[in-house]
Amino acid sequence: MPRSRSPVYDSQADRWQPCPSCAILLGSRPSKPTWRRSMNQRFLASLVALAAAALPHLSGQLATPAQKRPAGVQKDLAAKTKAGTIPRTPDGHPDLQGIWTNATLTPLERPADLTGKLNITDAEATAYERRRIETADADRRDGPETDVGSYNELFFDRGAHLARVDGSSRTSLIIDPADGKIPPLTPEAQKRVDDARAAVRMHPADRPSDRSLAERCIIWRTAGPPMMPGPYNNEYEIVQTPGYVTILVEMIHDARIIPLDGSKHLSPDIQLWMGDPRGHWEGDTLVVDTTNFTGKTRFSGSSDKLHLVERFNRVDANTILYKFTVDDPSSFTKPWTAEYPLRQSKGPVYEYACHEGNYALLDILRGARQEESSAAQKKNK
Repeated sequence: MPRSRSPVYDSQADRWQPCPSCAILLGSRPSKPTWRRSMNQRFLASLVALAAAALPHLSGQLATPAQKRPAGVQKDLAAKTKAGTIPRTPDGHPDLQGIWTNATLTPLERPADLTGKLNITDAEATAYERRRIETADADRRDGPETDVGSYNELFFDRGAHLARVDGSSRTSLIIDPADGKIPPLTPEAQKRVDDARAAVRMHPADRPSDRSLAERCIIWRTAGPPMMPGPYNNEYEIVQTPGYVTILVEMIHDARIIPLDGSKHLSPDIQLWMGDPRGHWEGDTLVVDTTNFTGKTRFSGSSDKLHLVERFNRVDANTILYKFTVDDPSSFTKPWTAEYPLRQSKGPVYEYACHEGNYALLDILRGARQEESSAAQKKNK
């Protein structure tokens, strides 16, 4: 059976799946530079207004991701950054502004063949990266499966290296528990996940709401929070003022507006796709506390009781160390934590015009009705 390699996260089934919408849309899209249109100017203007109190980006602050920098450029950037110095805003806090990417080959959970190893040597990292790149190459046609209607390698931007923290290559984004694995689900959460998967099998396309949030252009698992690496569109633009931090997400269309004014969370009765964030500074670390999630997003099996704490620590002129902790006692047997670097990028952050030309969702529903009609005709014969 032909199968698309184009991945999409099915939030109802809580797993990555081939994306039929993406496969259908591919035939109508030209190459990446054309189909990824420039950012919506009105939306950008609102972000600029929010950042009116902040200084512009420092000269020379933006750079390409590490895996794309020529050696000479990377050396020049290092020379401009004195040890122990980071850019700061007029109010003295670290300046987090800029365009950042979290693209990496490091998986969320540690692979079985790397059990017991949080870090690996440079030689091991190089070999692992080579295998991952070769295996994931969407242009390969030497396998047993026929890849029909899928994205080719041009569309992907997974990064070329493992995440490096403190100079070492990481085997998993998860650092706690020490085994690099998501803790087991509680019986209550496992039942929720099983029920959601059963509903997807029984009613895959009765109505638009049966399709995944990503196919419906509502939210991607990678958009955050937490901000997860994905197959492409891994860039985020941060705008910072004394009272707010705004994070523009490249994947789909989202912007997180994080108050820093000490205000309380919204009523628990109000649930949001990306939760209700509140930020504060702990020394040089921006801490973002987010509650009020909707249970429809189901991050790795989470519920609407998810409590997420993110930490943004600018460790040098070109890197933010991003760490998040997931705490949801109704879903996981214990909290768990992941960390990885956000590296500066030249950008720009393109508008992900998800619904433009999205006839795929309508075609999926039409196809389902046709299958039902054909099944009924066979039954009546």
